[in-house]
Amino acid sequence: MGRELGGQVLASVAAGKGVGMASSQPPKYLLIFDFDETIINENSDDSIIRAAPGQALPEHIRQTFCEGFYNEYMQRVLTYMGDQGVKMGDFKTVYENIPLSPGMPDLFQFLSKNHEVFEIILISDANMFGIECNLRAAGFYSLFRKIFSNPSSFDKRGYFTLGPYHSHKCLDCPANMCKRKILTEYLAERAQEEVEFERVFYVGDGANDFCPSVTLTSADIAFPRKGYPMHRMMQEMENKQPGAFQATVVPWESATEVTRYLQDVLKKC
Repeated sequence: MGRELGGQVLASVAAGKGVGMASSQPPKYLLIFDFDETIINENSDDSIIRAAPGQALPEHIRQTFCEGFYNEYMQRVLTYMGDQGVKMGDFKTVYENIPLSPGMPDLFQFLSKNHEVFEIILISDANMFGIECNLRAAGFYSLFRKIFSNPSSFDKRGYFTLGPYHSHKCLDCPANMCKRKILTEYLAERAQEEVEFERVFYVGDGANDFCPSVTLTSADIAFPRKGYPMHRMMQEMENKQPGAFQATVVPWESATEVTRYLQDVLKKC
């Protein structure tokens, strides 16, 4: 599917491939998920405030937020929480208990049964620790071939630390992550490995999911969460430039709708 690129990968997770003839064939489809308010039904950066004293942040921290520099803001939030004695186990408990979005468990069960057809990756502006905690607790971590997110760890003090994923020149994305760059690099990397996907499916909700979805072709499908920024931006683009957005748009309120669509795709194979 002629797309450009070059490549930085944060974490690699071996997908749960089956044995036999099916595993020798490369997957036909690439499926990309966002995490916050897509896989999970909350913004995990907001969720972890439940581990803070009084489950709230002081005003002097909240006032430091600057549009486009959310990663830096969260670094300050995490330093404050470390100062208040919030430890790894506290964060882990919060992440493990964030609920999945409606219908998402059923979608993941469907994908588990059809893992030889779909290659699945996750691109998120959350953080590696939180994503791994949540997906392991839910039992779906092994579904993902690769997870791209901001690096995170706990330092010698026990403070939760966060860094930027990469740098980029996209004017539409936050300074620490452009999902379009990640996706185009991933497609180029797979093409070099002689894996070409017939179609790409993108499931997301945010403005930073709109950026990569613009690169999708007419063969591809974008699944924006209904009424969220990604969906609204697609509608605005269609109003201003009819036909400019090439992929088919399938809005969803429950991930069950995504499951049904993918089931129909497989029936037509």
